[in-house]
This record gives sequence, structure tokens and C-alpha cells, in this order.
Amino acid sequence: MSQSTNTPYEALEVGQTASYSKTVEERDIQLFAAVSGDHNPVHLDADYAAGTLFKERIAHGMFSGALISAAVACELPGPGTIYLGQTMSFTRPVKLGDTLTVRLEILEKLPKFRVRIATRVFNQRDELVVDGEAEILAPRTLQTVELTELPPIRIG
Repeated sequence: MSQSTNTPYEALEVGQTASYSKTVEERDIQLFAAVSGDHNPVHLDADYAAGTLFKERIAHGMFSGALISAAVACELPGPGTIYLGQTMSFTRPVKLGDTLTVRLEILEKLPKFRVRIATRVFNQRDELVVDGEAEILAPRTLQTVELTELPPIRIG
């Protein structure tokens, strides 16, 4: 099991950064389609996707959004954070095999434990694929939690 330690509101500083990375795999696309119900063939059918402007299958846009959520929940501020809102602009397609890195930056500390965070996602070529901003409610106290390990999930 791995652990995650948060950064409480009082310890957060404007300009503070953190990152989280993941490579997009076939399994991720299938599981995201199953969980979300989004079975758009541009994500799942190579023949269909070949006829689109993308020329190949792409990941769901909200898959990148889910990675932002993971970064905020597990990296900065971390456990105990409550999401209040998120804006996202999808600037480039994400393809299978891309390694995505979410880069977080504390933009502003607001009253009542609220914090604005830049949430940008880059591919392995350092190209911006998602530009966004989150508003969160930061944890008030320092805590370290055990991150739950998921059982193996089989497709098919």
C-alpha cells in the first residue's frame, strides 16, 4: 500500500506546484467507457476513428479531467480536499499510448479555506492538452492516509 500526505490550507503557498503522470492504455479507455457510459466510437472503434479528423482513436476528454481529480486528491492539496468547481479547455487530442502529466499550481488562497489551482495537462511531447482551473476547499489539518489498492480488473 502507498500513502499520501496532504498539505493543509495554512501550509499552501501561491506558486506551489505538484504533478501526477499516467500513460493512457487500452484498458483505461475501455474502463472509462464502461464507467461513464460514453461509448462514442471515436474512442472505441479504430475503423470509425480513422474517418474522423483525428485519424485514430482518442481518449475521452473527461479521462484527462479524472487525472486532474486524482492529482488534486492525492498530490496537492491531497487527502481531505473537497472539489468545488473545475473549468477545462481541451486543446489537443489525447491518444492511446500518450503519457499525460497533470501540473498543478496554487494560484490564490481565498477566505474560508478555498483555493484556486491551475490544472494543466501535458502529453509526453510537453504539448498542452487540457488547460483548466479548479476551486477547492483545502484540508484544515495535516493527515497521512493509506491509498486503497484496487483488485485486478479484467476486461471482457
